[in-house]
Amino acid sequence: MRTFCLMGFFGLFLALGSCQKKDQEAIPSRPNIIFIMSDDHAYQAISAYSNHLIETPNIDRIAKMGMLFTNATVTNSICAPSRATILTGKHSHLNGKVDNHFPFDTTNVTFPQLFQEAGYQTAMFGKLHFGNNPKGFDQFKILPGQGKYYNPDFITKNEGSIQVEGYVTDIITDMTLDWLQNERKADDPFLLFYLHKAPHREWLPAERHLAEFTTRTFPEPATIFDDYSGRGRAAHEAEMNLLKDMHWAGDSKIYPSVMDELGIEETSNWGKAAFEGEVGRLNPAQRAVWDQYYQPINEDFKKRYPSMTEEEKMKWRYQRYMQDYLGTIKAVDENVGRVLDYLEQNGLMENTIIVYTSDQGFYLGEHGWFDKRFIYDESFKTPLLVAWPGKVAPGSKSNEMVQNLDFAQTFLEAAGIPAPTDMQGESLIPLLTGNTEKWTRDAVYYHYYEYPSVHMVKRHYAIVTKEYKLVHYYFDTDEWELIDRIKDPQELTNAYDDPAYAEIRKDLHARLEGLRNKYGDNSQISQRYLNEYLDYLEENKSYAGGKDKDLLNKIFEDRKKEKAN
Repeated sequence: MRTFCLMGFFGLFLALGSCQKKDQEAIPSRPNIIFIMSDDHAYQAISAYSNHLIETPNIDRIAKMGMLFTNATVTNSICAPSRATILTGKHSHLNGKVDNHFPFDTTNVTFPQLFQEAGYQTAMFGKLHFGNNPKGFDQFKILPGQGKYYNPDFITKNEGSIQVEGYVTDIITDMTLDWLQNERKADDPFLLFYLHKAPHREWLPAERHLAEFTTRTFPEPATIFDDYSGRGRAAHEAEMNLLKDMHWAGDSKIYPSVMDELGIEETSNWGKAAFEGEVGRLNPAQRAVWDQYYQPINEDFKKRYPSMTEEEKMKWRYQRYMQDYLGTIKAVDENVGRVLDYLEQNGLMENTIIVYTSDQGFYLGEHGWFDKRFIYDESFKTPLLVAWPGKVAPGSKSNEMVQNLDFAQTFLEAAGIPAPTDMQGESLIPLLTGNTEKWTRDAVYYHYYEYPSVHMVKRHYAIVTKEYKLVHYYFDTDEWELIDRIKDPQELTNAYDDPAYAEIRKDLHARLEGLRNKYGDNSQISQRYLNEYLDYLEENKSYAGGKDKDLLNKIFEDRKKEKAN
């Protein structure tokens, strides 16, 4: 009898254990999240989008495992504000980080804080761009400011400031893999920020890639000699031209001594200093490798320069730009592959969301430009690739209008963490999981603020749909621009005053006003941020950074007159 009771009890225990196990299996564990972001990585330079410039097989692996977004965009195409939007899930005018000048308001709640409070392990390695003590992270090692390509410094949570010998893209990956291997707790989910400096200016490739990339020739964009005849003052007055505004020393790697010998004046006083600040950090062995490839470029340039036409100089500078810019991306792709390999080899792929994106897009010679800031596609659109095995269909695509504004709420929903009600994005989960009927957004809002400043791109806000852009440039101008994204994919013509677009223009104006109301933006807020910025420049007698000093002086003179009246 006693034996029977024991057997019955043991059977009941097994049954209960089996039921409990099934219940646990029915409830999916919270996913790990790896957020990979590079800086200024143009979607045109990822072969999952187009392989006309470079092959990126490892980044492409994420697209093959998951979803490629072809209409992913930013709310403000400049580094620190983009990162603030990602962290807070709010537009720039609400989180306060409207430009690279003013500091980030640390009273903002960031989504990593919410993950940390919910029991996630959190870590950040690489480039944050603002702040020395990122909130919500158990571990971090970040570059101060823009960081350096060779032998970079890091601000760390536990070690203070350190310098690490080597190439920055490799080092950031080493730190990331070390955390995954040695600090991560296997039983708890994690949120990992893996953030690259590359391919941010001044574009120094790794030593191992110099032989390949300094000798390659790349196809020129169709609009490299754009004369902006179809657009207004904003495009004409921007200072982003490859020939006129790119630095000879810092960007094109012409040695300052060669510039002096040829009588070439630098485009700004930053150029030679940038060269010394980056190339000057190389140790003797690194510098020897560097000179092995860049000295012949300089010698060849010395022979050719005196007889080169303006068109030939423009073409030469484009090739030099692409060689260095794309060379830095080669290292990013290799290192993304290292992380993906680690995940596969250690059984971490199955319940991990992997995101690859950039803080914004970048001009690769389109319209004759480099840099970003404008709402034209090359800087407004950003790469976005998302893998989540078992949730996202491999090789899928979406052309919906999504933004970096959406990342916070997407990650929070995936982890089952309630999102604060003041976040302004929309979770991408319906798109990622095939429930597209639940996605309702058909237009996005954009606002750029950093003017007058470097590159002199005027302040502007806009509404963008899949078909059109309606843009308002304001402050020292009052211009409207309407771009037909379908008929004019190169964005060469302002159709605002075209009678054929009268009804479309009227509809877009109404919808733009609706978006401004929805997101809480208005002209009073814009004026406040402008006044604070101009007050700072005047009080500190600070130069805004643009080369057109006459224009800057006129701005300040007009402001004095307004104050006097």
